[in-house]
Amino acid sequence: MTLKIYLSGEIHTDWREQIITGAKGLDVEFTAPVTDHAASDDCGVTILGAEDDKFWHDRKGAQINAIRTRKGIEDADVVVVRFGEKYKQWNAAFDAGYAAALGKSLIIQHGADHQHALKEVDAAALAVTETPEQVVKILRYVLTSKL
Repeated sequence: MTLKIYLSGEIHTDWREQIITGAKGLDVEFTAPVTDHAASDDCGVTILGAEDDKFWHDRKGAQINAIRTRKGIEDADVVVVRFGEKYKQWNAAFDAGYAAALGKSLIIQHGADHQHALKEVDAAALAVTETPEQVVKILRYVLTSKL
């Protein structure tokens, strides 16, 4: 069985690479949002034209990025959403909610300091992890039935 996995969430650490590297040899396909922060922020105005108002600048980018995000989440068997320590990732919370609404298998990753703030998101997940290694162990178990 091949699992299609969408890796959503913070873009300031190498957690995606850790999961991808750890999952080598497993029958998995990974997709993710654009992780180049500048490209993600400015794609709308670069493609569709400048905006004087920051609201419309951000909106254009968010809508274009949503094309990729929606497709990735809709096609995924498993959605992994990581909440990092440094920034609040409202987009990650939205992605988790969207995945839950679609009935996707959801794995959430965050540190203990986010437990209270993310209690509703965690409640929608099938697993709540703290490390990329735990995510890899879940994928390995699901695909091989071995601990």
